[in-house]
Amino acid sequence: MSEHFELLDIYKAIISIIAGLILGFEREMKDKSAGLKTITIICLGSTLFSIISYKLAGDGDPTRIASYIVSGIGFLGAGVIFKEGFTIYGLTTAGVIWIAAAIGMAIGFGEVYIAFTFLISAIIIINSAEYVTKHFLPQHHSKLLKLQLSAENFSRKEGILKEIKNITKDVSEIALEKKNNSVVITLDIHIKNKDIQKLETYLLGNSDLEYFSY
Repeated sequence: MSEHFELLDIYKAIISIIAGLILGFEREMKDKSAGLKTITIICLGSTLFSIISYKLAGDGDPTRIASYIVSGIGFLGAGVIFKEGFTIYGLTTAGVIWIAAAIGMAIGFGEVYIAFTFLISAIIIINSAEYVTKHFLPQHHSKLLKLQLSAENFSRKEGILKEIKNITKDVSEIALEKKNNSVVITLDIHIKNKDIQKLETYLLGNSDLEYFSY
C-alpha cells in the first residue's frame, strides 16, 4: 500500500478541494442545484480517479481510467438541465460540473498550473458574461410565441401579426394548428428587451386572443 502513497497526493487533494470550493461558491451564491458541496466533490473525485489511473496503469495507458470521467460526468451534468416551457435551465451549471471534472483531472495528473489557469478563466467568463451580453451584444431575445384564436376570429389573424411585427424585430409563422373550435398559431419572434413589456401589454389587451404563451 505504501508504495503507491506519496505526500504529493495529499497536496493534490487539498488543491483540488480549493479549486472545487472556488467554482462551487459561485453556484452556491446563485442557489443552483449543483452548489458548493457537489462541485467540490466532483473536482475531488476527478482528482482521485486521475491519481489512481496513472498509479495503477503500470506500462499501460495512464489515461484509460480517467477517460471514463469525461463520459460519466456528462450523465451528472444532464441531471441539472431541465426545460420549462420554451426555456432551458441549468446549462451553465452543467458546464461548471464539466469543467470542475476537467480541473480535477488536471490536478490529479500534476498539471496544477494548467488547472488554475482554466479555473481562473472559467470564473472570469461566468462573472463577466452578463456584463458583456448587456453592453456589447445585441439586446434581443428569440422566443416561440403561441397565440390561440377562436375559429370565428381567425380572419383577424393578419391584423394581429401586423401589430406584433410593429413591436418585434422579426416574426416568422412556423406552425398552425386547429384545436376544437380554436386555432393555435406558433410564431418565432425576435424582440428587444425594451419591447417585451410593450408586447405583453398588447397581447393582454387584445380581446380577440383566447390564450397566449411564450
